[in-house]
Amino acid sequence: MSKAIVATGTAENTESSLQKVVSGPERFLQFLKEVRQEMHKVVTPTRDEVRNNTIVVLVTVFLFAAYFALVDQVIGRGIDKLFLHTTRH
Repeated sequence: MSKAIVATGTAENTESSLQKVVSGPERFLQFLKEVRQEMHKVVTPTRDEVRNNTIVVLVTVFLFAAYFALVDQVIGRGIDKLFLHTTRH
């Protein structure tokens, strides 16, 4: 009885594997069609949008750089004062 179950399971696996191989090209073509449909939805930004976004990014980068430089200076001076205070005693 266990041999019959194993044989049946193997036959089902063979059929499903064969179906996957046969349906492979159809699935690939369907995938390509869906990709093409999605690519039609893609919108290229205008020159003004790209320029404006670039300006925003650059300004943001410089603001963060200034902020981190300031924080670095404050923490660095604080640590220097702490070391000077602890070495005097």
